[in-house]
Amino acid sequence: MTPGVRPLIAGNWKMHGTLASVRELAAGVAAGQASGADLLVCPAFVHLSAVAETLGSGSVALGAQDCHANPKGAHTGDISAAMLADLGVRFVILGHSERRADHAESDAVVLAKAEAALTSGLTPIVCVGESEAQRVSGEAEDVVAAQLAGSLPEGFAAAGGVVAYEPVWAIGTGRTPTEADIAAMHARVRAELEQRFGAAGSTLRILYGGSVKPGNAKAILALPHVDGALVGGASLVAGDFLGIAAAA
Repeated sequence: MTPGVRPLIAGNWKMHGTLASVRELAAGVAAGQASGADLLVCPAFVHLSAVAETLGSGSVALGAQDCHANPKGAHTGDISAAMLADLGVRFVILGHSERRADHAESDAVVLAKAEAALTSGLTPIVCVGESEAQRVSGEAEDVVAAQLAGSLPEGFAAAGGVVAYEPVWAIGTGRTPTEADIAAMHARVRAELEQRFGAAGSTLRILYGGSVKPGNAKAILALPHVDGALVGGASLVAGDFLGIAAAA
């Protein structure tokens, strides 16, 4: 972890859950709040209000999984950052590899969404990461550096934005990079943030994501510049999610 930086453990619930199950999950997370880390849960759009009601005024923050770049307009099926803020959302995940792949989101699209999030007072969590082919070819660090350059807006550091490094090939596969590879990538991300934002870049939180589980969380979270985790499948079980938080 980065000295002096409080870790963030964020749960990305993706397209999972029913109204009843997300209420139960949110209640389970809220009941076991961890003192050593900030907790964040990001349910699907249709469940945001129910989860907000369940979490109440406790310390678990509410996040969303995406937003549109425009504040309003004729964009059927989309949700603006202003709408999210109106629901009590504080964070929004942007540029996740599943959005980049499934919806052809470019760095420019992610940048525009991050700017919209900042305008509405939301903290963007901008995701970056390489494919397995890019890792094998030795391009991983340069790919991630290019994504950072193209996806982060100028006001990102001042607003306390968050970067999430997720190697695409590790998401949901049960595979993780070596600890040395994770440490090397987070060091490169830190260097890019400091080069871009100066001293402010030295304390921005950098999360690791990609098959994080209670069993490997302690080792991953102990690495330099790993300031928390963006958790997928394990965040759908309150005990597992809290177990990861406890490792921080």
